[in-house]
Amino acid sequence: MTLKRIFFIFIIYFFSNNLLAQNKLDDCFIPSDSLNLIRKKTVLIAETSFTIASVIGLNQLWYNDYPRSNFHFINDNKEWLQMDKIGHLFSAYHLGNVSKNALKWSGVSKKNQLLYGATYGFVFLTAVEVLDGYSEQWGASNGDLIANATGTGLLISQEILWKEQRIVPKFSFHTTEFASQRPNLLGNSINEQILKDYNGQTYWLSANINSFFKQSKIPNWFNIAIGYGAEGMIAGNDSFEVNYPNSPKRYRQFYLSFDADLTKIKTKSQLLKTVLSVFNTIKIPAPTVEFTGVGTIKFHYFYF
Repeated sequence: MTLKRIFFIFIIYFFSNNLLAQNKLDDCFIPSDSLNLIRKKTVLIAETSFTIASVIGLNQLWYNDYPRSNFHFINDNKEWLQMDKIGHLFSAYHLGNVSKNALKWSGVSKKNQLLYGATYGFVFLTAVEVLDGYSEQWGASNGDLIANATGTGLLISQEILWKEQRIVPKFSFHTTEFASQRPNLLGNSINEQILKDYNGQTYWLSANINSFFKQSKIPNWFNIAIGYGAEGMIAGNDSFEVNYPNSPKRYRQFYLSFDADLTKIKTKSQLLKTVLSVFNTIKIPAPTVEFTGVGTIKFHYFYF
């Protein structure tokens, strides 16, 4: 279920940006310096419509295909080597960031940007978690809720401490050999694999160096990124692999790499700034050192 939520991030990014692009004039992207009621109503209507449509759509198109049950919790914290939990953190952070920036665009106060904007990711994903809880196939997960709260906390705490986002969760993906072993679970096509194949996903925390050290010799956009991934997973837990002796060994991966904060690139175009903020959710390909859970170190000239 987490994988579908990642997709929501990109939907709401483009949905929100299209709403802001009235007449495609650059001036429409400039945040208001005072409360603009028309913009505020636009944001509220957009977010409310998106939330209702998404929850109803999921309920009708996804959950109706599976039997219902009484609301219940499950403990899935050991599945997928916690890759799905980090996906929840990523989703909650960026959904909240989109909502916060949309309220900033409408001139809402900083306090309300954090109260009603930055918390949107947690609220939205909690609503989806409730649907999980009534599905016999899944169940609400305390681990998911904690991950959602952590992503929201990462966003809000940086605004309170630094009044800017110095550390940003990012995402990258590459195809793997494991999807072909269980295509129904891990995806048949590249589009499905991006959402379903945890083996090819990498989640990053990308930190802007200049924001911390204020070194003029370092480019303002230069980031250092720490990544986490996992491989050898053809099921949520290792119980499946136990019955198949030839199954791959699952292990964790840790990465150290370079990155760029695209929001730090100087431009006078507010439209371009918005576009760059969208793509700032994705880690750029760069030389990377990989430390594997099986005790090996690899160097990638160009890792994505």
